[in-house]
Amino acid sequence: MADPWRNRARRVVENRRLLRPVGDGRPHYVVCGQDPLAYHVVKALLGAELSAARPRVTVIVPRRRRLDGPEIRKLPGIKLVEADRLDEYAFRKAGLPGATGLALLHQDDVGNIHAALCAQAVEPRLRVVLRMFNTGLAKGVRRLLPDSEVLSDASMAAPAFVAAALGEVAPTHFRHRGRTLYVARRTDVRPEDVVCGLADTSDAGRPRILPDDLDGSDLVLAEANGQPAGTEVAARRIARDRRRRRPARLVGRAVRSFATRKIGIATLVVLAVVVVLGVVLSATRHELGIGNSLYMTVVMTLSGADPEINQPLLAKIMQVVLTVAGLALVPLLTAAVVDGIVNARLALASDRLPPYREGHMIVVGLGNVGTRVMAQLHDLGIEVVAIDKDPNARGVPIARQRDIPLLTADGALAETLDLASVRTARALLVLSTDDVTNLEAALNGRMVREDLRVVLRLFDGDFAARIQQGFNIGVSRSVSYLAAPAFAAALLNRAVIATIPVQRHVLLIAEVPVAAGSALVGRPVREAGRAEAVRVIAVTRRDATTAAWSPAAGTRLATGDRLTVVARRAGLSWLLKQASPVVVAPRPGDPP
Repeated sequence: MADPWRNRARRVVENRRLLRPVGDGRPHYVVCGQDPLAYHVVKALLGAELSAARPRVTVIVPRRRRLDGPEIRKLPGIKLVEADRLDEYAFRKAGLPGATGLALLHQDDVGNIHAALCAQAVEPRLRVVLRMFNTGLAKGVRRLLPDSEVLSDASMAAPAFVAAALGEVAPTHFRHRGRTLYVARRTDVRPEDVVCGLADTSDAGRPRILPDDLDGSDLVLAEANGQPAGTEVAARRIARDRRRRRPARLVGRAVRSFATRKIGIATLVVLAVVVVLGVVLSATRHELGIGNSLYMTVVMTLSGADPEINQPLLAKIMQVVLTVAGLALVPLLTAAVVDGIVNARLALASDRLPPYREGHMIVVGLGNVGTRVMAQLHDLGIEVVAIDKDPNARGVPIARQRDIPLLTADGALAETLDLASVRTARALLVLSTDDVTNLEAALNGRMVREDLRVVLRLFDGDFAARIQQGFNIGVSRSVSYLAAPAFAAALLNRAVIATIPVQRHVLLIAEVPVAAGSALVGRPVREAGRAEAVRVIAVTRRDATTAAWSPAAGTRLATGDRLTVVARRAGLSWLLKQASPVVVAPRPGDPP
């Protein structure tokens, strides 16, 4: 009987140890997940890109390792906890009591909500960031967890993929300090509406982010003046062109469908025989000419002719052949006309002549991101063909609900892409979670058509850069890289207002307060910026409610001022340190 009591005592001691918060004064964050998004969020936390101090990070991962993607277990500086179930015991083991924040990044909406409720029971005063596909549940979650944030990486990244497919700038827009700002090309906005330059993208492979030459930026942040975004304008143009071409295209497709049927082929063969015999008749009787010869052959075929014993042998043969052809032609014409009319009416009614499409977009992979992209393209009025080899993929019921053509097949295969009419497609978007599958589909699409626009989802940045150079696939995106800054900022409770994707780079719009005793107090605005890293676009004084946009470089900063900046992640980290109080280390001999 001693062993059970000893085991129970050991569990009590362990539970007491888990309930006791352990720390060194630094903020402590717990991240749950091992996919690329969790990897990037942890890297952002470890790099202190959004925080003035390097926090402690604990990562809870399932015992089973992922076979694809980055290995989060190999990141240095983290505490790793293995748990297949996110319950109170797992959270206590991870040191959640006393922690600052928790990020639940599994791709399971219900599971994340259940884990958040368990975490609240362990640590009520906890900031929780949840990853959810169904953002409609956000209000209900905030009622249960007041200090929480619900984010969707799919909804964040989807507009960037849609814009890339349309060849436009990602439709980033936000409202701040009384102004609605958005990202646009400089040529699409008035000069007086430009707030600041963002990037020079003239070199597609190497964009210059926040260059010193403000007028050299072709991508700008501008104030909205009622004009629609470039993505919306491009989508309207495509939909308008599609409507203009639709009647002629449907008629042509109906003719092609008719010509491939057995009845149509037989009819065409009989007509060809009539034409050939008309030409032969013209050659034997020069006085008739080609027009009269064809006229005579058609009349003889349809109505027959009286036999003439004294005709030449060739004329008798032609008359017999035409009579036989006439017997076959009349029923064939009747059947072909009826068949063609019925099929054409069905095609016009359903707008579906399956084998052929033109000017559409192909979406491969109907996971979280692919589903969002498919739905947004469809909402913009663009014809979409969806492909996924999993009949139970998240986007399959949505595609069927919206009557979007769906192929349940391997999108990486050339045969599948051919069924989706990739030769006549406007763009191919490959959005599965497997880099190898995505690359195979992209290369197969390019083999069919060299000028095909390909939007490729890849995780590894170096791999994407080499693919762009080696295969001339210039549009690639990483969902986790685009969304991670927003998740990390929400976890740190930082005022990151918006994220702006620029190819494979991310810019952050943030508001940074100037703390008392910081290095920026009394310094000019120019010292709060760094070339190609941070740019101050507005200053809000401590007691003011409105911001001063585009402040003069010599404007002096004071305690309590709030800086609105556009920055890279490393640049924002530098500015947060500059705006934080300066900590002076005690000298030897100083009293404690």
